[in-house]
Amino acid sequence: MIGHLAYAAGSPCPTFVLDAGRLPREEEALLTHLAQARRYLVSAGGAHVLKIALIEPSAHPMFDLDYRFVQALPGAPDRFDVRGSCGHSVLAAVLAASRSGMLPRLVPGARIRVRVRNNGDSVVCEAEHVERDRAGFTVTFVQPSPVPFADLLPYGRPRTVLAAGGERVEVSLVASANTYAFVDARTLGVPDQAALFRAGTELLERLEAIRGAAADLLGWPRDGAFPKIAAVLPGVDGPIAARAVTVPGWHPSIALTGAVCLGSAVRIPGTVPWRIAREAGTDDGLVGITTPGGRTAVTAVTSAAGAACGQGALLWATVAHKHVTFQGSFALTPLSHLQFEEVAQCLALSGAA
Repeated sequence: MIGHLAYAAGSPCPTFVLDAGRLPREEEALLTHLAQARRYLVSAGGAHVLKIALIEPSAHPMFDLDYRFVQALPGAPDRFDVRGSCGHSVLAAVLAASRSGMLPRLVPGARIRVRVRNNGDSVVCEAEHVERDRAGFTVTFVQPSPVPFADLLPYGRPRTVLAAGGERVEVSLVASANTYAFVDARTLGVPDQAALFRAGTELLERLEAIRGAAADLLGWPRDGAFPKIAAVLPGVDGPIAARAVTVPGWHPSIALTGAVCLGSAVRIPGTVPWRIAREAGTDDGLVGITTPGGRTAVTAVTSAAGAACGQGALLWATVAHKHVTFQGSFALTPLSHLQFEEVAQCLALSGAA
């Protein structure tokens, strides 16, 4: 079986892309195969590769590619979370599918329609530019029909208070692309963007405790990867500054799904991001997000945006100028000495990305 590595700029690690058609359909057998593949990666220096994309041509006439995300968890090669998705990995999968021949060669203007099997999302990846091993995309998360704001709030309200680590913290739980808990960093004693970006282990641990309390509320395992969490406040050089947590620590920027979820939350009256955006004078149209890794922007298009929470609906959300680099392909089993060196070379590239 052939594996591929591709890295989307802003992601904490490359994505390991596999052909789902060559893997078991039954989940227990599938995860057993993935655990073995992870052992090969670890042996070649790829312990940092924690994102896996399973892809195949879609049988659905509305889509080009079926995609399933598997989040590998630290600690052991057989620990996984299949509950959520990853936008950066969607882009890595599209580029790998094109390079491997599963999809036609990408050209500028090509639109690849991806069906996310984890959660039913529909993602359109439009190629902005294409080079030999790199491509730039505009990514749009499209709703087949308008999604009422109320359906984007898994706990049924724009804000809720969680008890975590001996403190009570107000968060907004929002489910768009992925489920996130958004907390105003100022309620945690972080006054501004500079303080948020230089914060270390203490804030990370507090956010992890809040994330665990959110998982409890949703009935999800605490030791999984979902829900995600991000601390937000008014930015200095953009409306919103954000610091997000990933597996296994601080995210270098913000997940693509995190940008989509944050952009959606800005449009839902009463949420923490909605309040911060209004404070910054930006609660409509393009929303700039500043992170420690740079800036991005998202546009979430809704109906009845100014209406009460139960009356508006999400139509789509778009993030532009996302860049992906293809880093190589290799045979997984059995690993000959030559193949081992090939994997190691790919992983060395990925570690430098």
